[in-house]
Amino acid sequence: MAGAFLLLWVLSAAGCAQGGGGADPAATVLVFKHGKLSGDGAVVSELLREFEQRRPGVLVREELLPASSDRQHQYYAMNLDGGKAPFDLLAVDTIWVQEFAKAGWVAPLDDLLPQAERDEFFPGPIMAATFDHKLYAVPWYVDAGVLYYRRDLLDRHGIAPPATWPELVHAARVILDAEQDAELAGFVWQGKQYEGLICAALEVIRSHGTDLWTGDRGRAETGLQFLRDTISVHGITPLSTSMADEESTRRLFGDGRALFMRNWPYAWSLLERAGSPVRGKIGMAPLPSFAGHAAAPVLGGWLLAVPQHSPRREAARELIRFLTSPDAQRRIAVAIGYNPARRALYAEKSLLDIRPVLKDLYPIFLAARPRPVTPYYLMLSQSAQPEVSALVVGRKTARETLEAVRRHAERLAIDEGAPFVEAPL
Repeated sequence: MAGAFLLLWVLSAAGCAQGGGGADPAATVLVFKHGKLSGDGAVVSELLREFEQRRPGVLVREELLPASSDRQHQYYAMNLDGGKAPFDLLAVDTIWVQEFAKAGWVAPLDDLLPQAERDEFFPGPIMAATFDHKLYAVPWYVDAGVLYYRRDLLDRHGIAPPATWPELVHAARVILDAEQDAELAGFVWQGKQYEGLICAALEVIRSHGTDLWTGDRGRAETGLQFLRDTISVHGITPLSTSMADEESTRRLFGDGRALFMRNWPYAWSLLERAGSPVRGKIGMAPLPSFAGHAAAPVLGGWLLAVPQHSPRREAARELIRFLTSPDAQRRIAVAIGYNPARRALYAEKSLLDIRPVLKDLYPIFLAARPRPVTPYYLMLSQSAQPEVSALVVGRKTARETLEAVRRHAERLAIDEGAPFVEAPL
């Protein structure tokens, strides 16, 4: 029955469509699949209508998938694997491009974005989009992990935003002890057994000059132990973190019940909207690091790709050019709050006047590193998630966790051969 339900979902996914209705039967109809956006997606529909005006005879039908990236990946994998996907353009997570390219599911786009123009984008997304020295996707918008903090509380106690993890612990303990508010947590992050946990772990470990799957074991263990210690030793992170994802931590921080939060930039506009208990009281900063090492935000975001066997590839490529143009990225940044992948936009005064936070995000995005660039990343992550989760809840030590994670990676390397390439430190 589960299989039948999934098949019905796949077949009915095209029902969430916008545009293209009542089309001229002689027109070329492009189907654009992407996940539901966190804000008002009307701007994307408006852009698609403008593209149609520029390309007479081409109509674009926008079909939305659920916001869950796991469900989107499942849909794409099931439809692309058959070679006859019912769509011509798709939005892909940064961690999928390698897998889709190796499988032959998406077409190379080298000539669509020459090397000189690639330099106009942040380097992390371009690295994530490149497989076997060929480009298979074009960055649409970019994300990276950031630290949110209660600026009002830090100011009250004369404490600057922390640059190192020990400074964060110290600041949280000083303020928690002084405030004596039983509902106030010191530091919240994503500790649920899912991809968000791996992002949080990577950011701490990489900020100690090593990595989860490779590199110095001692520093990696220290990074893992730090995550556990925020709960069990320092008492600044609640036990409920083992079930926390982006939205639950965002709501906790947004209700004024947390001092620091690791999350993605999307939360800023929600925290600053009218009626928010923390509106005007928050700040955003780069994630901390360990002394002697740089912050290491994990790259997030989405890119646009074309199915290998789409009969409308040329029109789809033109639509990618249009949607990733400076004007389109500027308008999406203003209307939805998604962050442009083109670097030059972060220097535009007119855009910064509307979204001043982009000035703070620029160096963070510039430093953002992809997760391991490999077609096998999902297998690496899925094997690591239960191990790191066991650490979070105290069932495994940092050493046991790291040994298990690297053992799984070594098995995968044997089975698949050189399964991944770490992003440069």
